[in-house]
Amino acid sequence: MIALLRRDMAVATRAGGGFGLGLAFFLVVVVLVPLSVGPDTAVLSRIAPGILWLGALLACLLSLDRIFALDFEDGSLDLLATAPLPLEGAVAVKAFAHWLTTGLPLTLMAPVLGVLLNLPVPGYRWLLASLLLGTSALSVIGAFGAALTVGLRRGGLLLSLLVLPLYVPTLIFGAEVARRGAEGMPVATPLALLAGISLGCAALMPFAAAAALRVNLR
Repeated sequence: MIALLRRDMAVATRAGGGFGLGLAFFLVVVVLVPLSVGPDTAVLSRIAPGILWLGALLACLLSLDRIFALDFEDGSLDLLATAPLPLEGAVAVKAFAHWLTTGLPLTLMAPVLGVLLNLPVPGYRWLLASLLLGTSALSVIGAFGAALTVGLRRGGLLLSLLVLPLYVPTLIFGAEVARRGAEGMPVATPLALLAGISLGCAALMPFAAAAALRVNLR
């Protein structure tokens, strides 16, 4: 499992692996928002949590098709399916590698970009907390979507269409945690719901993704 994790992280961080693509897209989204809505700091402060969360979600989409596509092309996915490591475990490791190379960098970058949107100071810790919880769910759900579309030509658009509806609850509760934290309101309820979604996805999605991979590999 550790060898698989190291391999996926090495593939993601090499040239063309998509490691910097999500960060660049996140930066572009946040920079363009003040240009489109105007320089009013009150407006930017109000919409900052939602914009940061939406930017992180869309940035995660950019690299989802790479979770299984390269393994499918070079035949590694067939070896994983017949390896002693259960396919569910391999899916979980690949989703974790995606989070380490995409979700975690986006989470760490979000407070820096929050300065550009005039995010209130109390909101920074809750933005970090919500993204740490939420981006893990995005990676696991994305692994399920990638498993459904593996092997399809031009499956990236279909993958986005399949995954985006599943991302909506995470987006709603994640942005709500950041918004309430920025406004000094209680965050316990949306934070608990967000944690429940992340834990539920971590428990169920690897099995669903592994089942989808077995169907596609027949």
